[in-house]
Amino acid sequence: MITVGVAAFQGAVMEHVDAVERAMQALDMAGRVVPVRHTVADVDALIIPGGESTTIAGRMHRTGVFDEIRDRADDIPVMGTCAGCILLATEVVGDDIAPLGLMDMTVERNAFGRQKESFQCRLEIDDIGRVPAVFIRAPLIRHIGDGCTAMASIEEGIVMARQDNRLALVFHPELTDDTRVHRYFLEML
Repeated sequence: MITVGVAAFQGAVMEHVDAVERAMQALDMAGRVVPVRHTVADVDALIIPGGESTTIAGRMHRTGVFDEIRDRADDIPVMGTCAGCILLATEVVGDDIAPLGLMDMTVERNAFGRQKESFQCRLEIDDIGRVPAVFIRAPLIRHIGDGCTAMASIEEGIVMARQDNRLALVFHPELTDDTRVHRYFLEML
C-alpha cells in the first residue's frame, strides 16, 4: 500500500487529498493520502500545493520538511502546483525566495497579474490529453534546462513540465473534477 503526502502548510490541501483518492480509485490502486506538516519520511510520493510560496517555504524550513524534500526527491515522485511549482524551480523571477531547486527551470511569480486576471481553459497536455485547467494568480515557467521537458504550453509560455520523477504545474488540477493529472502523477510510482 502506498502513501501519498500533501504538504499541508497552505493552499488546497484537502482538494489534492480528494483528487488523489479519486485517482487511486480510478487506477484501482491501494493506498492512502495524508496531509504532511512535520516529515516526509513515510511517504512514497509528495504533492506541494499552491498558496503563497514564501509562506510555504518559510513553514517548510521551520519544520525541517524543506531539507527532507531535497534529500528524498530522487527517491519519490514530487508534484508542485502553482506555488509548489515555484518551489521546485532552480530560479524564481519576481521574488527573492530560495526554492528547492529540484527542477532545472526558471519560474516567474504572478506572471499573469493580479487575482482578477485568473482564468480557466482547456489545456492539451502531452501523454494526458485535453484537461480543464484553473489558473489563479499563476506563475509561468519562463525557461527549462536540458533535463526538463515541457508537457503543456499556452500562448504566454510553458505551464507544465517534467524532470525525471518531478512534475511542475502552474495551474490547479485539484480544483476540477478531472483526475488525469493526478493519475499521471501516481503512475510515476
